[in-house]
Amino acid sequence: MKKAIIVGASSGIGRALARLLANEGYVVGLVARRLPLLLELQQEIGDKAVVRQIDVSNTVDVIPRFSEFIQEMEVVDLIVISAGVGFTNRGLDWGKENATIAVNVVGFTAMANVAMHHFLGRGAGHLVNVSSIAGLRGSGRAPAYSASKAFESIYLEGLRARVAESRLPIAITDIQPGFVDTAMAKGPGLFWVASPEEAARQIYRAIRAKKKHAYITRRWRLIAWLLKLMPDSLYHRITRSS
Repeated sequence: MKKAIIVGASSGIGRALARLLANEGYVVGLVARRLPLLLELQQEIGDKAVVRQIDVSNTVDVIPRFSEFIQEMEVVDLIVISAGVGFTNRGLDWGKENATIAVNVVGFTAMANVAMHHFLGRGAGHLVNVSSIAGLRGSGRAPAYSASKAFESIYLEGLRARVAESRLPIAITDIQPGFVDTAMAKGPGLFWVASPEEAARQIYRAIRAKKKHAYITRRWRLIAWLLKLMPDSLYHRITRSS
């Protein structure tokens, strides 16, 4: 029986993906900061779920606690990092910027590092990170958030290059969602908003295909193409009005 760990399983995409993977026969390790929500999900899934409370922003404890959890689950085939925070921060409040970096950069890197050591040690595995299309361009509304998501994608590219050197069957998938109906999707100008369940279904298809990258939902490929080609003057004018 395959085993997966979902980091950020207490809500949103991570919670929906945990349910889906359990339905597909996986034993799922549920990781998040909010223990009551994890226990509620564990009760829903049943004996296929194992819970571990980990605060991704706690850089002192995150590596040993996540390493111990993987060891307890023994051979883990799939690790999905879906934990993240984001704030609208036009005022450049340092507390919000620092919290974003702590989770989306430092916490993410720590989790990915532990996952890769596990997969390199066993000679196989699949690492998936749920990033954001926001990482394609810098955002005046949320500077640290967009930068942190760009960091995640580039870090995964580096890990993919490291795996290529080893020639081991380790897959690395970068998921970049557009708007998904979660607590982080807020503010004006939302469109093409997917449910967490639809996002989870498309992510699972990308996992099965071992894709290097996927936009969620797939129609966001068009927006990504436009963002990459859009001149700075037009991009800044559009984002100022949003």
